[in-house]
Amino acid sequence: MTILVTGGAGFIGANFVLDWLKAGGEPVVNLDKLTYAGNMENLASLKGNNAHTFVQGDIGDAGLVEKLFAEHAPRAVINFAAESHVDRSIHAPEDFIQTNVVGTFRLLQAARGYFDALGDADKQKFRFLHVSTDEVYGSLEPTDPAFSETKRYEPNSPYSASKAASDHLVRAYHHTYKLPVLTTNCSNNYGPYQFPEKLIPLVIHNALAGKDLPIYGDGQQIRDWLYVGDHCSAIRAVLERGRLGEVYNIGGNNERANLDTVKTLCAILDRLRPRKDGKSYAAQMVFVKDRPGHDRRYAIDARKIAAECGWRPAETPDSGFEKTVAWYLNNEAWTKHVTSGDYRNWVAKQYA
Repeated sequence: MTILVTGGAGFIGANFVLDWLKAGGEPVVNLDKLTYAGNMENLASLKGNNAHTFVQGDIGDAGLVEKLFAEHAPRAVINFAAESHVDRSIHAPEDFIQTNVVGTFRLLQAARGYFDALGDADKQKFRFLHVSTDEVYGSLEPTDPAFSETKRYEPNSPYSASKAASDHLVRAYHHTYKLPVLTTNCSNNYGPYQFPEKLIPLVIHNALAGKDLPIYGDGQQIRDWLYVGDHCSAIRAVLERGRLGEVYNIGGNNERANLDTVKTLCAILDRLRPRKDGKSYAAQMVFVKDRPGHDRRYAIDARKIAAECGWRPAETPDSGFEKTVAWYLNNEAWTKHVTSGDYRNWVAKQYA
């Protein structure tokens, strides 16, 4: 048996592939377009591992995807492939429509054709798991209940709108074509191999480089932070025990304002890699103009996945941050490689 992972050289996808094979899961066919956030260095430890087959390509390439289904006969698809950064979606929304909407549609079409040709026994085993985001639900007020799976979709950015569209396509293919789908909507991930355009790796990278730590607006935007290893274990649980056609929200039970998150990271860095002048890294914090349409609060109600799949996050609110800072301190060469070239120009433009 084999599984097909799309977007498996990106941050969450690569962590999933590494965890899956470490746990002794089936062989993986890994399809990734290798855009700026897809990085083969994330998968360097799998070099020579016959259980990992990498294919460079686009989920929007119908012919390629159909060929992979025919050649490898996967028993499951886990779809991580997506453009995922809100700031970039504001500047260049078309890329998000092409990958997140059109790409998901073509992947679903190929999966549907493959599934329809399976025998009854193989149809019972097949799963299409679509990985999505809590941002499709919009923004919460401070006293609102956390996002449940029945929360109305209210996306507020081109990114979240494109993911909402993909979620609806996945749902439609289950109800119309009986494709055995599962959908997960996760909160903000962090951990090893995250491209430093996102808040946590950006803060760590800039702090060590002696640069400003940019904080949007007043820094009181609240996010539910989910360690990527916990997210990977949740996906495995949903793949194994989730009910077909259902949605499962995945959160870290770790709601924090962005400003508090940055202060926590600075405190860990102060302890693990003190500045030479004895000052705190918090002295590098600067407030910058808020981004357009910035959602104020996200929070996940993860009771459904706990009840139905037996999953809960293993990391505490602080242990995951500690592990993440330590990883970046021990892998500065990785960060140096991925932050060369166009990355610098993008950061200068975004936080000007």
